[in-house]
Amino acid sequence: MTGLVLRSVHVHPVKSCGGFAPDSAVVEPWGLAGDRRWMLVDATGLAVTQRQQARLALASAVPADEGGIQLTAPGQEPLTVAVPEPGCTVVVELFGEKVEAVPVGTASDDWFGAYVGAPVRLVHLDDPARRRPVDAAYARPGETVSFADGFPLLLTTRSSLDALNGLIAEGGDPDEGPLPMNRFRPNLVVEGAEPWAEDRWRRIQVGEVRFRVAKPCGRCVVTTTDQSTALRGREPLRTLARHRRIGDRLVFGQNLVPETAGVVRVGDAVRIID
Repeated sequence: MTGLVLRSVHVHPVKSCGGFAPDSAVVEPWGLAGDRRWMLVDATGLAVTQRQQARLALASAVPADEGGIQLTAPGQEPLTVAVPEPGCTVVVELFGEKVEAVPVGTASDDWFGAYVGAPVRLVHLDDPARRRPVDAAYARPGETVSFADGFPLLLTTRSSLDALNGLIAEGGDPDEGPLPMNRFRPNLVVEGAEPWAEDRWRRIQVGEVRFRVAKPCGRCVVTTTDQSTALRGREPLRTLARHRRIGDRLVFGQNLVPETAGVVRVGDAVRIID
């Protein structure tokens, strides 16, 4: 297979908020540098995402000095948030997993609380090397992940999105299509493959970095949320249920685990190792 290239790179500093698309990114063992290192939780410590608060789609975070982030959202003044000082952690819960994280502070809590209209706290993953292991069914010893749903990176392909949009136009809800790639919130978008070719990949190399393809990505209600309006529809889940069901999962994209560190760059060649 030839002609595969990395079309775009995407980093989402705060889980479920908008991010940015750099020309390159450092690949760390637990994901792209800065990706999903921050997360909102409710008063009980449960993760708050677009599943509960669709308006988070309209909030965005971009890098600030010394690892901090700048937050923006409709109706809110921009807020710059620094990485919290090391100290006491709190236990938060993400998909049933207990994870230690550092509370960020009242300014960011108040900012997000005013935006979503509910009490929330912003927390930071201070030590991704030891806080949260990858699912043992797919991991090797010592592999960890950020606040991403389950794996360090998510890869999608442009051709599979085009194929999915074709299926939506033919038998789904054409008024909701075509869907943009940001519905799926990937880290790496590859161009040049045949539709659904990524289902057969087991190990790949992007530029200088090698990855293991762990498993297909099961999709949730977040994919039905328009990332530019926060309004929800039925697609793509309606069409995925007809054409892309594996067991009880509706799948689009592939979860990756880095095998080496390095930098990925837009335009990098993508090589299928096996």
